[in-house]
Amino acid sequence: MTDVILYIYDVTNSGSEKANNTILQINKIFKDGIGLGGTFHSAVQVFGEDEWSFGYCEQGSGVFSCPSGQNPMYTYRESIVLGKTNFPIFKVNQIIRELSREWPGTAYDLLSKNCNHLCDEFCERLDVPKLPGWVNRFANAGDTAMEVAGNTALRFRQAKTEIVSASKVAYRFLLGVTNNVTNNVTNNIKTGPDSPNNSNRGESSPRFQASWLKNMITSGAKPSTSSDAENHNGAVPLQPTREDDKALLHSSSSRHDS
Repeated sequence: MTDVILYIYDVTNSGSEKANNTILQINKIFKDGIGLGGTFHSAVQVFGEDEWSFGYCEQGSGVFSCPSGQNPMYTYRESIVLGKTNFPIFKVNQIIRELSREWPGTAYDLLSKNCNHLCDEFCERLDVPKLPGWVNRFANAGDTAMEVAGNTALRFRQAKTEIVSASKVAYRFLLGVTNNVTNNVTNNIKTGPDSPNNSNRGESSPRFQASWLKNMITSGAKPSTSSDAENHNGAVPLQPTREDDKALLHSSSSRHDS
């Protein structure tokens, strides 16, 4: 059985002394002061004197090794024994080769695929406990925040798509209703009151109203005849007789004599 040792560094590779000192102060406050975490680099040692870690590179594997606790890019902080592995050295070397193929340097991401994630994966395959939570807490929190923001943006896009689709459906519905009304009005104008479709509404059509008004004007301009009366009332009116005329003249002369 062989010890699996985790080496932890403060990330001080910004190229600015002021920035590096700020990171050291942040790590001191958040990790040493309240135990929350900070910005750290990590590497795993198992068999031999080298540690294994992961970083960005433009070509080839991002998995690399260096003497344990002596990475020149960072400031060494501490080391932690994570446990013991039962794997022999050839099996450990096989795991390292597999990780080297699976973790290309271009896949490096500060929040979702950094050196601490590689060490977690390495420890899992060695069948030992993973890194303490505080080592990668800031990166995990940042990755979670990015994931939440991405999901929120996705929901907004989905909601926008659903609103646009609903608007299109509503527009097509209203357009269909408008076309139906327009077609009905056009058909009524073309077919007129005598068409079978308009038999029940013929009396209210403009053509019928004009015809009715014309008949009324014509009827009022001419004196009624017996035939007209017969046509309208269904009976012939009584004509005055000669006896009626004589009685009317006699009555008129008597009024003048008096």
